[in-house]
Amino acid sequence: MGAVCCRPQPVDFEGDVNLFHFHLLRCVGKGAFGKVRMVQHKQTRELYALKYINKGKCVKMKAVSNIIQERRLLEEIDHPFVVNLRYAFQDDENCFFVLDLMLGGDLRFHLERLGALPEDTVRFYIAEIASALAFLHENRIMHRDLKPDNILLDARGHAHLTDFNIAVHFSERRPLTGVAGSMAYMAPEILAKRGYTYTIDWWSLGVCAYELLFGRRPFRGKTNTELTHSISRDHLRFPEDADRKCSRAGIQALKGFLERDPSRRLACKSGDGFEELQKHAWFSSIDWHELDSKSIPPPFTPDAKKANFDASHELEELLLEDNPLKAKARKNRDVNTLSVEMRQMEEQFVPYDFKRMQRRSYYPNNQQIVSSITAATTSSGGPVASRPVTPTANDQRGNPMQLEEVQYSEKPQP
Repeated sequence: MGAVCCRPQPVDFEGDVNLFHFHLLRCVGKGAFGKVRMVQHKQTRELYALKYINKGKCVKMKAVSNIIQERRLLEEIDHPFVVNLRYAFQDDENCFFVLDLMLGGDLRFHLERLGALPEDTVRFYIAEIASALAFLHENRIMHRDLKPDNILLDARGHAHLTDFNIAVHFSERRPLTGVAGSMAYMAPEILAKRGYTYTIDWWSLGVCAYELLFGRRPFRGKTNTELTHSISRDHLRFPEDADRKCSRAGIQALKGFLERDPSRRLACKSGDGFEELQKHAWFSSIDWHELDSKSIPPPFTPDAKKANFDASHELEELLLEDNPLKAKARKNRDVNTLSVEMRQMEEQFVPYDFKRMQRRSYYPNNQQIVSSITAATTSSGGPVASRPVTPTANDQRGNPMQLEEVQYSEKPQP
């Protein structure tokens, strides 16, 4: 008698989204709590990036609030130059973010391969990320961890902002004081602990622009103390060959971004800061409407035949992972028997499906209604996001939610 074939259970695409809805493809990245894999939706055949976070590690590292906060912020936003959330769900072991797929690699990867980038290329990336930042700031969100590692290119070469793990809502009436972000990219007002809001993101964008142009950061130190002193007090200097790598208008833009007085910083003028940036001489060649519609051809197209990320992640998954990711049915568990942290994730990391649900905010100061958002399809087959209005701020029970501030610091890189 032949062996009995075990047929797979049919997938219920009418129910809440879960891991059974996706084909698991190659591993493309690794983070502190989990990994990132390329996945394909079994019904629509669309490709996405799946970021999954181990709940146990998350609890051990006391990062539950960060994960919940990131999940909520990503539900609120949708923009052409953000790595947008498309689905969210969980199983007994992991929390899952299904995000726009970026096959072009991050700018750190390209910076390390090339050493520095041409001015026209840098200006294009900075303009696209500036558009994303302006959108976030309109919605009272600051990113707080802008760096080349968190700028990803799609297959065509457009730049997208990712990693909202320490992003928060802000209010000018209550500036934050916690030291948060990656130290080499922190604005002076963070290190001084004198209170800060969205202006810190424009400083970080300036550090990124400088590093992409010249292959080194403007302020450096071998220790945290030295780096703090450099960011807070050192004069902004440029390499001897700066005039060959960057125009005078570009140098002036860098000086504007890296102004220590936030009120005088480029793009930080009260009321019309982003308009000031758009009118700056360095961006005179940018048609901002064309930019937002992704109609301007990117100056660099990633090589689709090469892996634009560290291929060792895939090898590690194949050879070293003792608990490889696979779809598992959930167990029927009483949430009251779980630890406080596990119960918090169970209750607050709620499912999200961008094709069925409206985007909304959990922040009590955002009181506008949002319309449902659907992704239009570009000629490249990828979604182009709209600019949504910030929605009402209620949790699953209709109660206002206040996101807590998260603190994080990083040792300087030489």
